[in-house]
Amino acid sequence: SESDVKNIQWITGNNFTVERGRQQIEEYISTWDVHRSWLHWSEFLQEEELKYSKRYHYRVCWSIPTRRKPIPRATASVYFVIEISKIKPATLPVEVFFTLESSRLIHRPGQCQFREKWLKDIIENKIILMERL
Repeated sequence: SESDVKNIQWITGNNFTVERGRQQIEEYISTWDVHRSWLHWSEFLQEEELKYSKRYHYRVCWSIPTRRKPIPRATASVYFVIEISKIKPATLPVEVFFTLESSRLIHRPGQCQFREKWLKDIIENKIILMERL
């Protein structure tokens, strides 16, 4: 249900730094209902200058290491964009959206429930492709 969709209080444009953005993404991810066997790390990728906004691109890389395979065969990436308007007041919260590797669908925090299955599907598909080679 909609009420189960979790979100965090995103910072305002005037308080944004690249590192603070990464910390907020981590904070947001911590609200996801994902099994604790998943490990992830996050990184800042690049800054993108647009006419009316600046976009900051991040990647969060997920995997499930196991005893048998401490180095996972495949990972799943979630790409985040934090967008800061050049027109709207800097006192407004930043805009945030994310996409999953191999999908064009745009998700917005607070509007959709993240599903662990999305990560599993990416990894399973990659392993299937590897095994075909």
